[in-house]
Amino acid sequence: MLKHHSHIVAPIPDELRTRALYTVEELRSRGKADKEAVDKLYNLIIDMTDAGLDFFFIEPLRRLRASKMMLSMAKVGISSMLKGSKMVVHKVLKKLDDRSLAAILDFIEEIIHEPENT
Repeated sequence: MLKHHSHIVAPIPDELRTRALYTVEELRSRGKADKEAVDKLYNLIIDMTDAGLDFFFIEPLRRLRASKMMLSMAKVGISSMLKGSKMVVHKVLKKLDDRSLAAILDFIEEIIHEPENT
């Protein structure tokens, strides 16, 4: 579905991509939205969100060579956004059923792409 729309891209570390794909495969094969699945999914979503927030909000400041004070202020704001996101994600995932788990795994798989060869 995403390939049919314009979209923005946020790079993630290779370790996070590998963990995300492994987690999707593991949770899909288990097929159960139990506490262990919810915890793994929660941690993955928070780490991916953190990477995206850093790229979209902090990276532009780094490229502009913003002062340490400006970067610190931005990081405090991002930290607050992430904290709020954690609460929402946790509440949503606590109510996850098996079908919804599969849908979230499909979405994660859809948004992760291999780097292009240059």
